[in-house]
Amino acid sequence: MADYNVAETFVSINGEGVYAGQLAVFIRFYGCNLSCSYCDTAWAKDALVRGKTMSELDIYEYIKETGIKNVTLTGGEPLIQPGIGDLLSLLLLDEELRVEVETNGSADLSTYQRETNALTFTMDYKLPGSKMETAMQLSNFDYLKQKDTVKFVAGSITDLRRAVEVIDRYQLSGRCHLYFSTVFGSISLPDVVEFMKQNQLNDVTLQLQMHKIIWGSDAVGV
Repeated sequence: MADYNVAETFVSINGEGVYAGQLAVFIRFYGCNLSCSYCDTAWAKDALVRGKTMSELDIYEYIKETGIKNVTLTGGEPLIQPGIGDLLSLLLLDEELRVEVETNGSADLSTYQRETNALTFTMDYKLPGSKMETAMQLSNFDYLKQKDTVKFVAGSITDLRRAVEVIDRYQLSGRCHLYFSTVFGSISLPDVVEFMKQNQLNDVTLQLQMHKIIWGSDAVGV
């Protein structure tokens, strides 16, 4: 049984994505292989800044104690945790749980078995403003399913233009959920909407980070 480096655990609403506004139990792992320019959880990159070590069973029991069925594994980067596949296998044995993995787009998705609809990936594509675009694992687009999500975090119109290029090149429209998110405070939301109108982005959803609207941009554990 593996031990996992966990930065924090908490129950809140999903602030973004397909289940935005719904309750979820969050397991935030510490450690990340990227250094995005706009990272809002940089503290979770440092070992044991505020965290603990938990086994697979510890994590599962905590989730069940909350009574919450939506589970979000986030970070940091959850997929660089040794033994993460074993944790996923354990969680997916429980038919009541719906597990979402938030991943930064650099970790290989090909090794994860996807027989169940209870496991979804929300995968970032790092745009130029992140300074991490070269780290993207482009082969991951081959393994996305319709229930999965690709999230583009944009801080400028240049970023948005690059997002459209990626959507078109990899024919993502209709293949999975597509979301635009914004670097908090860096780009005008009306400008994003206007860009979507001008480019007729029928399959893209603009999401606001609901948790930041409710609790502020610097809050943790929410």
